[in-house]
Amino acid sequence: METITLGKNGPTVPPLCIGTWAWGDKLFWNYGSDYGPEQLQAAFTAALEAGVTFFDTAEVYGMGLSEKFLGQFIKQTTQPVQVATKFGPLPWRFTGQSVSDALTESLKRLQREKIELYQVHWPFAFFLSQETLMNTLADEVKRGRIAAVGVSNYSAAQMREAHQILAARGVPLAVNQVRYSLLTRQVESSGIIATARELGVTILAYSPLAQGLLTGKYTPENLEKLSGARKIDPKFGKEGLEKIAPVISLLREIGEKRDGLRPTVGHRTPAQVALNWLIAQGNVIPIAGVKTAEQVKQNAGALGWTLNNDEIAELEKITRPWLN
Repeated sequence: METITLGKNGPTVPPLCIGTWAWGDKLFWNYGSDYGPEQLQAAFTAALEAGVTFFDTAEVYGMGLSEKFLGQFIKQTTQPVQVATKFGPLPWRFTGQSVSDALTESLKRLQREKIELYQVHWPFAFFLSQETLMNTLADEVKRGRIAAVGVSNYSAAQMREAHQILAARGVPLAVNQVRYSLLTRQVESSGIIATARELGVTILAYSPLAQGLLTGKYTPENLEKLSGARKIDPKFGKEGLEKIAPVISLLREIGEKRDGLRPTVGHRTPAQVALNWLIAQGNVIPIAGVKTAEQVKQNAGALGWTLNNDEIAELEKITRPWLN
C-alpha cells in the first residue's frame, strides 16, 4: 500500500486513518446501545486486514475509553500499529508539567511507552501559552515519548506560530488536523492548506464525509429516517439535501465507471470517491470514523486506485460553493 510521511520526517502511515471518537462515547454516539466492544474489536481487526494501521483517538473520546479500547486491541496483535492521540488544553492545565502528565495518562491507557503522533486538540489554551505548550512537546520528542508533534483546528497564523516555536527546537510541526471534505472546503479559502504545503505540514482531514452527507444515503425523500442531531441540522433538511444533490450525482457517476472491492465486482460508492478526492489533494489523510467492520471495509474501498485529473477537476468545480 502507498504510504505518507507525517510532516517532513515523521512516522510513515497509510493514506487513510481510522477515527475512534465513537469508541466508548455515549454523549454523541450512543455507545452501548447498538454497538459495543465486540463491534469495535471487529472494526480494529478489519482495519488491520485492509492494511489501514493508523488510528486517531483523543483523551476526551469516551472520557478515556477510546484510548483504552485501542490499547487493549493493539496488545492482541503483533502487527505494527501507528497511534495518534490528542491533548486538551483545559483551563486547569497551565504548566508544562500538566502537558507531560496528560501524555503519561494517555500512554497508560494506550499501554504504550511511545506514540507516533501527539496533537493539541484545539488552539485556545486558556492560561497555557503556545511557547510553554510547544516547548514541552519538543521536550517529549527529545525524551522519546512521542515521534511527532501535531495540532488540530489551528488557523494558518496559529499553525505558523506553532511551527516557528518548534523549529527553534529542531522539531518540525508534522500535522494540522482540520475539518475538510468536498462540502467543507473553507481550509482552502482560509489559507490553511496553502500554509501547510509551504511548511511541509500534513493535513489530517476529519469529517471527510461531512457527517454522512457524502455517502448519498440521505435524500429529500427519506427525511423520516433522520435521527439525533441530524433531525435539527438544516444541512440534512429538504433544501440542504437538494443543494448537494448534483454533488452526490457526480460522485455516483464517477464511481460507477470503476471496479469495486474484490472479490465482488461493482462500482465505487460516493463515499469512496469523496475520500479518494481528499487523498488526491496530496499530503492529505482523511480520518474515517468507524464503529463496525463493515464501515471499515467500505472506507478501505477508497484505497488502491486514483481519480484521474479530469475527475478531480470536475469535483473541485462542482463543490466551489463550499469554499466559503
